[in-house]
Amino acid sequence: MALTGRTALLAALGSLPVGIWEPSWTGILAVNAPLALACACDFALAAPVRRLGLTRSGDTSARLGEPADVTLTITNPSNRPLRAQLRDAWPPSSWAPGTEVESSRHRLTVPPGERRRVTTRLRPIRRGDHRADRVTIRSYGPLGLLTRQGTHKVPWTVRVLPPFTSRKHLPSKLARLRELDGRTSVLTRGEGTEFDSLREYVPGDDTRSIDWRATARQSSVAVRTWRPERDRHILLALDTGRTSAGRVGDAPRLDASMDAALLLAALASRAGDRVDLLAYDRRVRALVQGHSAGDVLPSLVNAMATVEPELLETDARGLTATALRAAPRHALIVLFTSLDAAPIEEGLLPVLSQLTQRHTVLVASVADPYVARMAKARGNTDAVYEAAAAAQAQSERHRTADQLRRHGVTVVDATPEELAPALADAYLALKTAGRL
Repeated sequence: MALTGRTALLAALGSLPVGIWEPSWTGILAVNAPLALACACDFALAAPVRRLGLTRSGDTSARLGEPADVTLTITNPSNRPLRAQLRDAWPPSSWAPGTEVESSRHRLTVPPGERRRVTTRLRPIRRGDHRADRVTIRSYGPLGLLTRQGTHKVPWTVRVLPPFTSRKHLPSKLARLRELDGRTSVLTRGEGTEFDSLREYVPGDDTRSIDWRATARQSSVAVRTWRPERDRHILLALDTGRTSAGRVGDAPRLDASMDAALLLAALASRAGDRVDLLAYDRRVRALVQGHSAGDVLPSLVNAMATVEPELLETDARGLTATALRAAPRHALIVLFTSLDAAPIEEGLLPVLSQLTQRHTVLVASVADPYVARMAKARGNTDAVYEAAAAAQAQSERHRTADQLRRHGVTVVDATPEELAPALADAYLALKTAGRL
């Protein structure tokens, strides 16, 4: 079988007489001169790297857990073919562990004056903006003995959005909303309801809803039906301080809060309510206001994408003051925060009356399912101690929630999987009771 390229050259050098390999200048030159000449020719025939033209195209956003394809177009303006290995570098969180090498490295050949495309598939494991670092290209000669190498800056940003996994609960919550809206025959009444229509009395109806004037004009008893008022104001307030950074499962508490906030925003916007977002710790991290029902969800998702937990204590007074400025009139303020005793008792409770005097307040908190499993543990000494510690933690959490309820606050405390539907149910219950 014929040998070509680098293999043939090395085979030829290996077949030289043994005497040539003696440590003499003559032998050294005899061996090295052909090799040096071959390397020089190989290097000269390798396409230059710096003159290459590189451009990007492809996805600019993707939901967390979904792939994003970014395409590099490489143009070879030289008169030599480009035989190259290419590395498209991105931050480590742009790939699942162990997949970077396979996804970021490409082999390609570009004839003179032509262009080729390679696609890098990202699978980000974190929210936020992922920016391309640099493109490193190693250009080979025909023998592969020497290479030219260089880097190019080709900017590109892929924004990784929250995954909104709770979207699966939206159809069932919308069905319940349609019932409250009067599309199905349901009778509700309260401060936050308005007159909808008259219908004939049926046994079981609230006698307070009988319209006596309408009854006097007809032969049957007429009752008023009510529907929840629209155009209520909902302010979603995300606490992005220290407690939001605690991990529950594989993600921070903040991510579970965001998912629940998105489901509530989708439901409330379908109900005709106005939804705003505030993310705060010691300063405003995100603020979304004044968007229409069709634009509010994309705006919230885009704003949440770059919000990260901050390792500092939340300024409860600053959060309260900012929320009051964002909601000057009566609104439902949904505060996503921890039920840890110290932040609530020392931070939120002293200023809570400023919110409850003017607004309906709902506190949503992410519970750790591991604590519930610990509380059920038995079988050995360690398990019993873990159960006792878990029971104490749960007791303190329940005590904190009861303190908030005594101040007129609705509290939703649930695991990450259950928080979003539980919060949507609490919102619908407030609608039903006419408290919005």
